[in-house]
Amino acid sequence: MSGIAVRVRRIRRKGVGLGLVAWLAGIVFFLPIAWMALTSFHSEEDAATNPPSFGAALTLDGYREFFGTGGGASPWPSLINSTVASVSSTLLVLLLALPAAYALSIRRVRKWTDVLFFFLSTKMLPVVAGLLPIYLFAKNAGMLDNIWLLVILYTSMNLPIAVWMMQSFLAEVPVAVIEAARVDGARLPTVLTRVIAPMALPGIAATALICFIFSWNELLFARVLTGVVAETAPVFLTGFITSQGLFLAKVCAASLVISLPVLAAGFAAQDKLVQGLSLGAVK
Repeated sequence: MSGIAVRVRRIRRKGVGLGLVAWLAGIVFFLPIAWMALTSFHSEEDAATNPPSFGAALTLDGYREFFGTGGGASPWPSLINSTVASVSSTLLVLLLALPAAYALSIRRVRKWTDVLFFFLSTKMLPVVAGLLPIYLFAKNAGMLDNIWLLVILYTSMNLPIAVWMMQSFLAEVPVAVIEAARVDGARLPTVLTRVIAPMALPGIAATALICFIFSWNELLFARVLTGVVAETAPVFLTGFITSQGLFLAKVCAASLVISLPVLAAGFAAQDKLVQGLSLGAVK
């Protein structure tokens, strides 16, 4: 019994140590966000002090400037554009990635490993290397400053990683369940939507959230290919950075507001995200 008690105490001490490390890591990652939030409520003069003035008076001037009540441009068109581009591209990615992952995990095609490597290799090309031909194509096609061009680009940008992730998730779906559905007369669309999708829902949610974050945060394509009509939230944010005057408080306020949709989506899907990212980790 003494040996068991010693092992139990060791496991408890190990658990406490891991918990302290997790809390320390969480605090380290949270500190920049807390600092940004506090700076957003300071005036530009207090935000620019070095070292920063934590006890300075709080104000909403940065948020008034962001929402246009101080005479600036309204952020709502840019936020709507980002929402349309991110949500539409994420839905298209899921619609295309699910059958592709099915063909690479359950009903495996020939040389499926080569196909997966090809999907992964498309992410090795630097985005800036393909920017000029994409710009010329968009210009000749009359699609500059068009939100649907960003939807197409974000879909193609996120599709490889979505297929790669969902392939590993769908590989954990029992084949016997799929075969039973086929015996009952279910066709492929029914199998995908009513059998596989509910069982792989955590993985699909994790994939959707990652694709949404990548699309929402994308700046390079949006900066080069859009102007006024299709301007997205990250492009609108860069407008607060000027070569003259102080802008740190306004940038922090804008960054916090623009980050809220991603934080809200992650918080709402946190249980599915944890399940999805750990799916297939334990055999």
